[in-house]
Amino acid sequence: MKTTDVVAWFGTKKAIAEACTKDGWKLTAAAVSQWGDEPPAGRQKQIAALTNGQLTAGTGSPQPASTPAQPSEGNQEMTDNRIEDLNIESIATLVTPTQLKEEMPISEQAVESVCKGRQAIRDILDRKDHRIFVVVGPCSIHDVDAAKDYAQRLRDLAEEVSDTLYLVMRVYFEKPRTTVGWKGLINDPYMNDTFKIQDGLHTARRLLIDLAELGLPLSTEALDPISPQYLQDLIAWSAIGARTTESQTHREMASGLSSAVGFKNGTDGSLTVATNALMSVANPHRFLGIDQSGQVSIVSTKGNPYAHVVLRGGGGKPNYDSVNVQIAEDALAKADLAQNIMIDCSHENSSKNPALQPLVMDNVSNQILEGNKSIIGLMVESNIKHGRQNIPANLDDLEYGLSVTDGCISWEETEDAIRKMREKLKDILPGRAAD
Repeated sequence: MKTTDVVAWFGTKKAIAEACTKDGWKLTAAAVSQWGDEPPAGRQKQIAALTNGQLTAGTGSPQPASTPAQPSEGNQEMTDNRIEDLNIESIATLVTPTQLKEEMPISEQAVESVCKGRQAIRDILDRKDHRIFVVVGPCSIHDVDAAKDYAQRLRDLAEEVSDTLYLVMRVYFEKPRTTVGWKGLINDPYMNDTFKIQDGLHTARRLLIDLAELGLPLSTEALDPISPQYLQDLIAWSAIGARTTESQTHREMASGLSSAVGFKNGTDGSLTVATNALMSVANPHRFLGIDQSGQVSIVSTKGNPYAHVVLRGGGGKPNYDSVNVQIAEDALAKADLAQNIMIDCSHENSSKNPALQPLVMDNVSNQILEGNKSIIGLMVESNIKHGRQNIPANLDDLEYGLSVTDGCISWEETEDAIRKMREKLKDILPGRAAD
């Protein structure tokens, strides 16, 4: 049976695909285009039945028995749509990590920025650097121009306070959702439910390169186990959120991340899920993932020695105060883990009121002044303007520099709070590290 004869009989490749799919086996016109001179043996039998034997299976040159299945859309013809993919609407091929990096290679300047940022954070966690690192920036990125504007401001502030605080820009592209909502720039870059993920990855990588070339260390949330292959080479610090800290998939992924990683306590305030995660992520794992060519692979990790806990409040209560910090220290010591604690000034530690974030920062500064040695970092949700906005039906109505997810403090509030923290801690931190 020749492919040309089949096309002549049905008229178009699309008609072939529709006829075969109606007969119970999923097929696409793109898959038909990959048949070559003859349809696969299984398809020949199906087509023979559809044409009442007028096209006969097995005529012409037989298919070589050794021909391997090709990793393409054509393999969908092995899917029986009576029992598989019943809730799948479509599957589209994605650019591979290698292809994206070839299109947008990281510059030597950006490489230097990433390496410097990762090493500084490792040194802080190892107590070789007396500074506190502060992950600060928008709750999520939705406007590339506003993100660059913010980054320029942050770079200048970072230089100003660099003797005491090490500022890392928060660049979050993926947003976990308790129910539904905008999932972030990678998933829906145009904010209109078109879900152009390929465009989202391009936009995210381009922005990260631009920001790294400013000399800023960058952070993001590792939410999707595929995305790090596309973006992790530009990240100095990663977060695992409260909703995913207990996830085995995320613990395995974090064990292979090249950056330090912070695990938040559970949404109910539980520390156990975070300490269990830290013990898990420090060990080697083997799991299914993709390699740089996009091939599904078995990933074997070494374990990540630079994981730490992030206190973000939970169960309707904050946990940044000295009593809760002491409880966290005891839990880490009991698990034989390093007493490295980061405080998330947002979320339930601020009762989701951005105006309270500077008060949390001030409280943390006072704890350090009073002798705390376990707090090594802070997270602050900050943007150009204070507050948040809903995503309007007309995107032209979006207000520049204003968050579309969690409420943030303004740039002016950010400058004031960080300068105040630096002033409070500049004299005590060098001695704290020496102790």
